[in-house]
Amino acid sequence: MAIKLTWYGHSTFNLDIDGKTILIDPFIANNPLAPVSVDDVGADYILVTHGHGDHMGDTVEIAKRTNALVISNFEICNWLQEQGVSNVHPQHIGGGFPHPFGYLKLTIAHHGSALPDGSYGGNPCGLLLTSENKKLYFAGDTGLFYSMRLIGEEGLDLAVLPIGDNFTMGPEDALRAVKLLEPAMVIPIHYDTFDVIQQNPKAWAKTVREQTSSKPVVLSPGESLDV
Repeated sequence: MAIKLTWYGHSTFNLDIDGKTILIDPFIANNPLAPVSVDDVGADYILVTHGHGDHMGDTVEIAKRTNALVISNFEICNWLQEQGVSNVHPQHIGGGFPHPFGYLKLTIAHHGSALPDGSYGGNPCGLLLTSENKKLYFAGDTGLFYSMRLIGEEGLDLAVLPIGDNFTMGPEDALRAVKLLEPAMVIPIHYDTFDVIQQNPKAWAKTVREQTSSKPVVLSPGESLDV
């Protein structure tokens, strides 16, 4: 069975895996690219890569309304409990767990993780998901790091990489990341949401096609892909 990914702009995804809905970094209400409203979104699980407001987003509101299980690092899960979110599962970098939707492992990411109220958000992370005989890597907000080669050794069906620059990898470093990861497919994210991260994803995709064997897929907000 295929995994269906729907991009809501920025770094926000809705994954449909065997009838289960998994939201990743649900930044919706204040996301100018989001094609849906917070009230329209359902969730069985919510995955949060780090504490910044454009990734934590509407996690608290959605989790309280849906009773979705929120999976993140230990510090973020503790903070969420203080906000009244009781259904959490803490993990940490290098650790994996067999959730009903698949085996989720947290990877390193080079970024920050302060929470919206200034609280300490622990270490930022990426997400390595094994599900339906597929391996998906969501890099989260990160700079380029050479250990991406180790993640690529897993044999990736899909990598999701930021290309916006300024806060994360820009197009050139994201291209280098593709060469280290060698995924079958790659989706660019974290661009065009704000003026400071304006990019040309189609130009980046053209370079990926020319210089790697990976297939770039540029989604518009609201568009889906079957993996």
